[in-house]
Amino acid sequence: MHRACDAVSEKLFYFMVLFGPWAFGATQPWSIRVLNVAGYLAGFLLAIKLAIRILTGYRNPRWDGRGIENEGDFPEETSAQRVLTRALAILTAILLGYCLASAWNARATYDPRTATFEYHRFAAWLPHSYDQSSSWQAFWNYLALALSFWALRDWLLGKTSAEELAERSQYHDSKRRRAILLPDRLRRLLWVLSVNGGLLGLEAILQRLDGTANLLFVMPTRINREALAQFGPYAYRSNAAQYFNLLWPVSLGLWWNFERAARRGLRDSKAFGLRARHLILVCALIMAACPILSVSRVGAVVAVVNLAVAAVVIWRAQGSENRRTKVGIVVAVAAVLGFSASLAWNDLGPRFEKGEFETGLEGRNNIYDMARPMADDCPLFGTGPGTFGTLFQLYRPDTEEYWPAQLHNDWLETLITFGVLGSVLIGLALFIALAHWFLARCIHGSWYLIVLFWAALAGCLFYARYDFPFQIYSIVSLFLVLCAALFTLSHER
Repeated sequence: MHRACDAVSEKLFYFMVLFGPWAFGATQPWSIRVLNVAGYLAGFLLAIKLAIRILTGYRNPRWDGRGIENEGDFPEETSAQRVLTRALAILTAILLGYCLASAWNARATYDPRTATFEYHRFAAWLPHSYDQSSSWQAFWNYLALALSFWALRDWLLGKTSAEELAERSQYHDSKRRRAILLPDRLRRLLWVLSVNGGLLGLEAILQRLDGTANLLFVMPTRINREALAQFGPYAYRSNAAQYFNLLWPVSLGLWWNFERAARRGLRDSKAFGLRARHLILVCALIMAACPILSVSRVGAVVAVVNLAVAAVVIWRAQGSENRRTKVGIVVAVAAVLGFSASLAWNDLGPRFEKGEFETGLEGRNNIYDMARPMADDCPLFGTGPGTFGTLFQLYRPDTEEYWPAQLHNDWLETLITFGVLGSVLIGLALFIALAHWFLARCIHGSWYLIVLFWAALAGCLFYARYDFPFQIYSIVSLFLVLCAALFTLSHER
């Protein structure tokens, strides 16, 4: 039953990472509901697996050492790893409780039909919300995402049947494979993400060349009706750039992991993705060009910076002996920049001109200035998860002012809706996920792979200062998938 739950979980994770971006970025209520149901199901399967382990004493072979019988060959779970795992689990529970308390202990409920607030009795010393319905929706979304995160991490730490067999064999081939390649499950997940991202990028490029204003060639939009404002399945080009910038550095790291294994003599045809490794490189290069082709200013800046970071990382990782690879790195970066600039510079270049850039920045700063009093009015607990779009109307100087659903600054919006306390808890959770590589002993992740992971996450966090990637379900979901993978990797073999 445990293995059956693992098999179903694997298919469920693949469905989630494939469905999110293709379902128009999971920005519509119906697509969010589908992904939430998938997240709840992943959590239910995790609960079954935990119950089997607790009630029967079964220990499945795992990369964190919990299920290993031969302690001389495989490390046990370290105390640091145990502390980090428990700390992150506790923080997850506290954050979900924080959202639940805000929704349950609501100060008000907004009725959009009458544009009025209905006020309730509440406990001021507990987290509370100024729009109960929005906070309930945020809670259910975050619950599904949290369950998906922990279910994915648990699945990634389990060993496949082939890895378990290799572990039990007298030749201990798994030790050699583990030193070169990532484990099967993590490799398969990143491979699916990479190929799907490459196909998504190819579709987005063809859509831009065609000039259609319909998402995925079929769906007209109510907002951003011009083709230049969209990109691929996303009605807002910046969201598309955020998704691709979050994925392509990781795909490049996966390709280099395959390439490094091949150079070290591993030619095992059973190693998933090894023989088709150059397809991953093609997908990564397509995705790297997409943020520039999307004509998003911040997206283009993040893409160029990460291209420079990736070039330096791969240059350093391959050593000094292979000059052809170094030439290939330069050619690949030049090809991506040249191809994307040749197609997009006529539209992207004017957006960087002084007048155009200052006008756009001034508009954002005006919105930020109007929104900052929201954080001052509710400093500790915030206005409640998901309430910014409802409450911003009360802080406009007049009704003619622009009323955005998102602030275009996720750092400030998080401070407004979660308050100082909630923002600190979120920051601690992210810090623990990033600290795992330094302190734990688990799946070995080479430094070049980790740096590319960090570059992808850092680009998204930088983007969040000027836009709203963390308000888009498919982007948040991908961010948490990468954090779950990071929370299984360590610097020790």
